[in-house]
Amino acid sequence: MREFRVTMTNRPGELARVAMSLSRQGVSIKALAATTGGGHVALHLIGHDVESTRSALQSGAFQFEEQEVVVVLLEDKAGEIARVASRLGDAGINLNAVYLAGRADDMVEVVFAPDDVKKAKKVLGNEAS
Repeated sequence: MREFRVTMTNRPGELARVAMSLSRQGVSIKALAATTGGGHVALHLIGHDVESTRSALQSGAFQFEEQEVVVVLLEDKAGEIARVASRLGDAGINLNAVYLAGRADDMVEVVFAPDDVKKAKKVLGNEAS
């Protein structure tokens, strides 16, 4: 799965600009998280269609980077994120971002953006997608 990290100025209306650009391309958002610092916003975004998401961001002239991410389906119970994060940390894998993509019943879909996707997938085995 591919994540788009959009960097923009922290000011009113910026998220709306990104969302409108995605909407015009028919992109449905699968996962979204944002953090601010130093007057900027880092928006982590996964669209349901990679090509359309990329096209929407390019046509909107947004500054962005792409990276492959690891998505893990976990039981919605205490300790699950700690378990996965510990396995990754013990393997020397640094995480650039972690956020929820969705939930259903007693399961949560968690996005991990590691510095080494191939190694993370190997460490997590069949838990990772």
